[in-house]
Amino acid sequence: MASGEPLAAPTAEVPQLPNHKVKLKKPGQRACNEKDAKGKFCGGHLKRWYYTFDVLERECGCAEKAWGADREVYRCEFCKTLYLPNPEDPTGVNVAGVGELSIFGLTVEPKEEKKA
Repeated sequence: MASGEPLAAPTAEVPQLPNHKVKLKKPGQRACNEKDAKGKFCGGHLKRWYYTFDVLERECGCAEKAWGADREVYRCEFCKTLYLPNPEDPTGVNVAGVGELSIFGLTVEPKEEKKA
């Protein structure tokens, strides 16, 4: 992300949970952009969060009540802010992105899908 881009996320559109801060992930975003009290970015990696298997979340249960059992949700590894996937993301893939082929030729080309 360039330094001149605005950093405000449209959090008003995202329904908040009582025990979690929820944000909308920007297209291609892989790191947390939440600011602390001093105005510093968290910068933690966003990882897919399977809240139905999280012991602490089972006690709370607000994520499963709000989203059901299989919602795609990402969580910051440090500040635990939750991120929902952006419906406008052109890649349509998870937080790691599509990647690119290696310039050294070590990356294997993707296989073609078999037609049935």
